[in-house]
Amino acid sequence: MIEKLKLRRAPLLIAGAALLAVSWSATSNAALTIKITQGIEGAQPIAVVPFGLQPGSPPPQDIAQIISNDLARSGRFSPLPASDLPSRPSDASTVNFSDFRILGTPNLVIGKVNRLADGRFKVEFRLFDVFRGVQVTGYELEARPDELRRIAHQMSDIIYEALTGERGAFDTRVAYVTELRAGETSSYALNVADSDGYDPRVVLESKAPIVSPAWSPDGTQLAYVSFEGERPRIFAQNLATGTRQVIAAFPGLNGAPAWSPDGRQIAMTLSKDGNAEIYIMDIESRRLRRLTTGAAIDTEPAWAPDGKSLVFTSDRGGTPQIYQISATGGAAKRLTFEGKYNSRATFSPDGKSLALVHGDKGTFRTAVLDLENKALRVLTKTTLDESPSFAPNGSMILYATSDAGGGALAGVSTDGRVRQELAAQQGDVREPAWSPFRQP
Repeated sequence: MIEKLKLRRAPLLIAGAALLAVSWSATSNAALTIKITQGIEGAQPIAVVPFGLQPGSPPPQDIAQIISNDLARSGRFSPLPASDLPSRPSDASTVNFSDFRILGTPNLVIGKVNRLADGRFKVEFRLFDVFRGVQVTGYELEARPDELRRIAHQMSDIIYEALTGERGAFDTRVAYVTELRAGETSSYALNVADSDGYDPRVVLESKAPIVSPAWSPDGTQLAYVSFEGERPRIFAQNLATGTRQVIAAFPGLNGAPAWSPDGRQIAMTLSKDGNAEIYIMDIESRRLRRLTTGAAIDTEPAWAPDGKSLVFTSDRGGTPQIYQISATGGAAKRLTFEGKYNSRATFSPDGKSLALVHGDKGTFRTAVLDLENKALRVLTKTTLDESPSFAPNGSMILYATSDAGGGALAGVSTDGRVRQELAAQQGDVREPAWSPFRQP
């Protein structure tokens, strides 16, 4: 059985090739190349058969290869090389399950792509349980040529969820900043790309630094700090139209924007009253509310998923540590006690843990703090990490590191068993921010 889908207007596919602004410019230099440096030992084998194609009308994207790459970079699956496939069925009626049982492959993905009269493509796929000889799930949809890569990611999400019980995050995006140096000068760009590094788009280009990109909860806007005019200001930019507005341009520091889960407020660091403190701004009214007070530097706010509290970095105890405070104000509670340096905390999507940068003996590594038992676990082996960001399903953490002789991005699973490197073709890459799930 195959269910018909629209582009994620139905259960697991999202509408909209137009989500990316038509005014954006593509930049191949900002594309990210992902290399899996460590996967889960004993990752589950899976066969992804090249999709059947209509003669004379090949699609512009190899959907089966994209699905295979997605599943491989999750670290939880080990797709068979195409050369090892015993057969290449594209219809359920031609599947010989015994061919794949011999290889010990528990699951099989097949599909086909046909061009329609109006130039669109009809795409269908099926996921089978090889040992039981039954279909697990199957979908078909119609899409424009420029939508096919995204369709493949959405199919990967369906397969991932069907086999793991967890929502997939392949059909998501990452924001990051690139820096290109030419002699004594640098140029900066804020980019958005698919979660696999493809299809990068430039949101903003500048001769001044850009830092701290933060996604709105509906994924339609990015807040960031730009040093245009040689002073930091916080902007919010609509990704569909390219229009932006100044959120904060007070005297002194304007930094570290963080959207509230309902999208109505932005927490930020301001020094307009003399000291770096945490403030919350109501976006509609622009009314400011000061959350912290004291002689210490308070910065890097991040909201809890329920919107009831925030964490932030403060040196009020003598060294940078993570504290938690109610969104309505009051006394702050210290959360980190292991090590002399802990900063840049962000909540996991389920609110049960924090990703943060943990400093120890001159190294700065990505770690996870369990908020229930207060256990801190270092996940990375790099030494100059910054800006950890959870995938929206909580499975991976994206972070920046400088170990490779320049700024690069890397990813690590929350259990530390899967590791990835993400490198740009040119320049340094930093300040990653993983998008929320795309909205229907």
